[in-house]
Order: sequence, then C-alpha cells, then structure tokens
Amino acid sequence: MAKNETELLALLRELDDPERLERPLHYDREATGLTFNGLVRRLEADFGASCESQRDTGDSSEYGRVHIPADATVCGTRIVVCVSKFGSLAEVCADNPGAFLGTDEAHEEGALDLGDLATVERALADLGYVSVPEELLESDYDGPSRLEHFSAQPSWWTRFFGTVW
Repeated sequence: MAKNETELLALLRELDDPERLERPLHYDREATGLTFNGLVRRLEADFGASCESQRDTGDSSEYGRVHIPADATVCGTRIVVCVSKFGSLAEVCADNPGAFLGTDEAHEEGALDLGDLATVERALADLGYVSVPEELLESDYDGPSRLEHFSAQPSWWTRFFGTVW
C-alpha cells in the first residue's frame, strides 16, 4: 500500500537509530539478499531484459541497486532502483539518483514512462518494499543521528542510502 508523505516521514524517523548508522539492530543480511535477488528476477521478467545489479554495499546504509537497461524502457532511459538496509526502503530514479528532482520531473521531461514506473512500484510493493520518493529523500535530514561529518546539510537519502563513514 502506498504511503503518504506524513506516513513516510514517520517511518523514516522510526527507523532512524542513532546507534546504528549502517544497518539496523536486527539486520538479516541473508534475508535481505534473498528479497533483493527476488526483486532482480521480478524486474528482469517484467521488463524482459537482464538487469545489472550491485549488492551488499560496504560502509553504506544502502544494500544495493538494480539497473533496468535503457533499451528495456519506453522512454529509452535506464531506471535505477536503490534498496536500503533499513526497513526495506526503496527509491526509484530515472537514469541515476539525483539526475532529476524525482520521478515527476523525469516524467515531465520525457525520461520516465508512468507505465514503467508503475511496473517497478508494483514489483517493490509485492516484495514488501516501501518506495520513498526521491523528493522526500532529498529533503533536509532532521533526525536524531549525528551526521556532522558530512560537509553539507545531510538529507534523508544520506541517512538511509548514503555512505555512513
């Protein structure tokens, strides 16, 4: 079920443990990997293409990424799905995180088809992921974790998908 911005912010705050920046207390690497593998297989089947993936990212709160190739999408722009080690959080981006100010802008600029986005969002929901819009993740971080080692104002993306050291 899709969550509204208020519910998503509440979830981000709930998952934010200042004692554990890289992964949550009861993180199950094996289970996370199995679900991620299922996501890769599902997206490959849904898009009829082999999807490159990176997984088990070290020194980061991000678990991994799936890249849906440009030639498998309607608009000819690759889609990147980022998965966090926290609470099955996920983010969907056209081209790369930060390439657009979110999926709305990517769609408006002709880089992301809404049908392709719906296909990815459906796969995420079916596998128990919570999709968080890039626009929300890029908002200023105001949680309890100490992230002062970042030179700029950290964002929620920094907290749940970025390098933590």
